Amino acid sequence: MKIGIIGAGNIGGTLTRRLTSLGHKVSVANSRGPETLAGLAAETGATAVSVPEAVKDQDLVIVTIPEKHILDLPAGLFAGTPENLIVIDTGNYYPRQRDGRIDGIEAGLTESRWVEQQLGRPVIKAFNNIYAKHLMDLGRPAGAAGRIALPVAGDNSAAKMVVLRLIDELGFDGVDAGGIDESWRQQPDTPVYATDFDADGVRRALSEAKKERSAEWRATANSPGSFEAPA
Repeated sequence: MKIGIIGAGNIGGTLTRRLTSLGHKVSVANSRGPETLAGLAAETGATAVSVPEAVKDQDLVIVTIPEKHILDLPAGLFAGTPENLIVIDTGNYYPRQRDGRIDGIEAGLTESRWVEQQLGRPVIKAFNNIYAKHLMDLGRPAGAAGRIALPVAGDNSAAKMVVLRLIDELGFDGVDAGGIDESWRQQPDTPVYATDFDADGVRRALSEAKKERSAEWRATANSPGSFEAPA
């Protein structure tokens, strides 16, 4: 597939490495410009591009940037792209640690529903609950005992199936986690977050999730602080 990746941090860089190694044609962008991605491009064979170029002529685009920077993406970024372009959102909301207050999420929108509204494009939520190092190193062949599973939420079943197949190709089992309005089940501070459960464990964890955000995952008047000292 032709895959655009917006964001070259822990998850974006890892997916660039993994997906190019599987033979996909990857274009990667960040907020600082393609010249800053020369090393990653040389290492992986990916093409370093601008953010607008990362969404053009792609089969799938992965948006993997801090939640607060969604608002910094170019206006109308996806205007003119085909309706069947698949967009994956890997983001998590860290109000006290990094992102500050986002009113829509604080009012009850799931993180990815809020992202959809900003992008003007439906998204599939995936890759948000796994550590980048585990995504890089812990993929296993289909049927392997203890194969890690990843939840995938989205409203478009055909798009979700493409993402589930891609996850399998990366060496993980995919678990259908319902629609985007159910994606709160895989947000931070839920039983499936930052765990390495197999498929049965992921399904169990999703079913045990509680919708109400705890105080530790809601903004405060002093947000944001840092991961070392949350506000």
